[in-house]
Amino acid sequence: MPNRPPTIRDVARAANVSAATVSRALSFPGKVSEATRLSVLRAVQETGYAVNQVARSLRRRTTNTIDVLVPNIGNQFFSRILAGIEWAASRAGYTVLISDTRPLTGGGMLMDFVRNNRADGLISLDGVLPRQILPAAPAGRRTPTLVFACEWQDGLGVPSVRFDNEGGAMLAVDHLVSLGHARIGHLLGPAGNVLTDARLAGFTAAMANHALPVREDWILQGDFTLDSGVKAARAWLDLADRPGAMFLANDEMAFGFISELHRHGVEVPRDLSVVAFDDIDIAERYIPALTTVHQPRHEIGEVAFATFLKTFNGEVPEMVRTLPATLIVRESTRQV
Repeated sequence: MPNRPPTIRDVARAANVSAATVSRALSFPGKVSEATRLSVLRAVQETGYAVNQVARSLRRRTTNTIDVLVPNIGNQFFSRILAGIEWAASRAGYTVLISDTRPLTGGGMLMDFVRNNRADGLISLDGVLPRQILPAAPAGRRTPTLVFACEWQDGLGVPSVRFDNEGGAMLAVDHLVSLGHARIGHLLGPAGNVLTDARLAGFTAAMANHALPVREDWILQGDFTLDSGVKAARAWLDLADRPGAMFLANDEMAFGFISELHRHGVEVPRDLSVVAFDDIDIAERYIPALTTVHQPRHEIGEVAFATFLKTFNGEVPEMVRTLPATLIVRESTRQV
């Protein structure tokens, strides 16, 4: 008799459970016990059974696809988060689509995109999304599962995977104070952004902890871009009384800030200590190597997908998952 591919019934016999239990363990692992799930997975491995993803998707009316919404796909900060999502998704049999939200948010395009329901759900790295997308789904179809990662919107009842932005900002200030700095300024991110607000809150709290004043003229405006770092450097140069250290809300602004100061003969850290935020790949190789708050971006992506899958399968996820902050000390700060 010719060899035939193993079936779900073969897995059921090997695991000593019913075919229905095998199906539940593979499609909705949260609905079976851990022991049963492990038994089924062992049986799958022993028999060589391969899940027919197309057939399973048709039965469940799913696509086995997830869309990741990115506010600026050209920003290298998001690359490792996307890699983490892709790593976790591929192991669950999912395909990842990536969409830049800048064109989607204009003229109702994002609403149309979600209503098309070409994915089982969304992971949004953009916290500034129209709230109308949440109930948007075609008749007879489930509302796409939404998870926020990095950025978020409060009050929506949507799970989010966050980084301890406030705690990271406090670490930055604490480091500068430990080096003897008392005159510390801050370069903000874009107005109305949750990350900007959280990092400013951490900066303010740490300054208060050290009984240091927060001077309004030392709070400079930025928007997370290289160009805004250049403009902030010019604003710093125009100050009659300058801070001796700066905490910048992201690395990309720090690169523009430091390079523009260098053009005007101001050297970091000789003349000014700089701490930034994110620890993107180039931070370690920049000159000077950047002291910055490290975000575990690959892990953020992995956890975001796990949160999506749990929610999509009808389980109750941790609504707010916050990953801890660490500071990477390099060459852009010095003792005074």
